[in-house]
Amino acid sequence: MPSAFLKDASPPTLLADKPREMDEARKKQLAICPTDDDTIAPKTKKPHKQSFDYIWRTGLAGGLAGSAAKTMVAPLDRVKILFQASNPQFAKYTGSWFGVITAMKDIYREDGTRGLFRGHSATILRIFPYAAIKFLAYEQIRSVIIHSPAQETPIRRLLSGSLAGVTSVFFTYPLEVIRVRLAFETKRDSRSSLSAICKRIYNEAPPPQRPVSGPAVFAVTTEAVRTVVPRAGLANFYRGFSATIMGMLPYAGMSFLTHDTAGDILRHPALAPYTTLPRPSNSPPNKPAPLRSWAELFSGGIAGLVSQTSAYPLEVIRRRMQVGGAVGDGHRLHVGETAKMIFRERGIQGFWVGLTIGYVKVVPMVAVSFYVYERGKTLLGI
Repeated sequence: MPSAFLKDASPPTLLADKPREMDEARKKQLAICPTDDDTIAPKTKKPHKQSFDYIWRTGLAGGLAGSAAKTMVAPLDRVKILFQASNPQFAKYTGSWFGVITAMKDIYREDGTRGLFRGHSATILRIFPYAAIKFLAYEQIRSVIIHSPAQETPIRRLLSGSLAGVTSVFFTYPLEVIRVRLAFETKRDSRSSLSAICKRIYNEAPPPQRPVSGPAVFAVTTEAVRTVVPRAGLANFYRGFSATIMGMLPYAGMSFLTHDTAGDILRHPALAPYTTLPRPSNSPPNKPAPLRSWAELFSGGIAGLVSQTSAYPLEVIRRRMQVGGAVGDGHRLHVGETAKMIFRERGIQGFWVGLTIGYVKVVPMVAVSFYVYERGKTLLGI
C-alpha cells in the first residue's frame, strides 16, 4: 500500500505540499515565541512620534527648555515690558543702553532683587506649558507636513513652526496677560497679588457709553451690539490676542525655520567634524548627530535674532493692548486703533521701542531654549 501511494503521488504534488507544511509549522512557532524580526518591528506598532512615550518626553524637554531660558533673562524682560507699555515712571529711560542699566538700578534700589523678577512666578506658570505645547506641536505638525527628507522645504518648516506657535499661544495666553500686568506695576504701595490681578482684569469694564442720538433704528442696533459684545469677564484675559496671533505667525515660524536651517548648514560634511558630537547610543536611527554646545547656541541665537526682528512691531502693539486696563480709561482698543495711537505718540520709531533690549533678551533666550531642548531630547532618548 505505501508503495502504491508513492507511485500515485507525483513529485510536483509533494513539492507543493512541503512549503505549505513549513508555513503551518512556522505559524505555530510564532504563536509560541515570535522571531527576532517580529519582535523588533511588529506590524501593528504605531508611528514613533505619535506614541505616548514620545509625546510626554517631548513636552517635558520643551517645558524645561522654556523655563530655563525665561529665568535667565527675567530682569531684562521686566525692563522691556516697562519700556514697551510706556510706563510713565520709566519712559525717560527708553532709547539707550544707559537707560536700560539705569532702569534696572532704579528697580533694584526700590524693590531689591525681587523687583527684577517681578511677575516671574506667573512667567514660569505660563512658560512651562507654553514651551511644552510649542515644541510638542512642532514635532507633531512637522511629522504630518514633512514625511520625508525630500519634503524638507523652507515653506513647510515655516508653516510647521507658525502653527505650533499659534497652538501654544491659544492655550496659554491668559497667563501671559497676567504676567504682563504683574510686571507693569512699579509702585510699592500698589503691589497686587496674583489673585488680586486676576480679579482686577476680570472686572475691568470699558467706560460708560454716551447716549445714542439719531434714528431709532440706529439706536436700537447700537444697543443690541452693546449687549452682545462682552464688557468684562474672560474676554479681558485675551486682550491683544489678535495682535499676538499675527506676531506669532512670523515669530515662531522664522524661529524654527532659522534654527533648522542653521543646523543643516552646521552639519554639512565640510563642517561636521568641527560642529557635531558623536551620535549617542540611545539616539533614534534617523536623527542627525547632535551639535556641539557652541554650535547649538549659535544656531539658536541666529534664530532669535531673525524671529525677533520679523515680529517686533506686532509685539509692541500687543503689549499696549494687554495693559489697556492699567493705563488710560480702560477702553479696549483694537489692533488698528493701538497702532494709530503708537504712531501718533512716537511716530514710526514707536514700533521699535525697546528693540535693542529685545535683542539682548531674545537672542540668548532662544539660544538657551533650543540648547536645553535638544540636550533634553538626547538625554530622554528621543
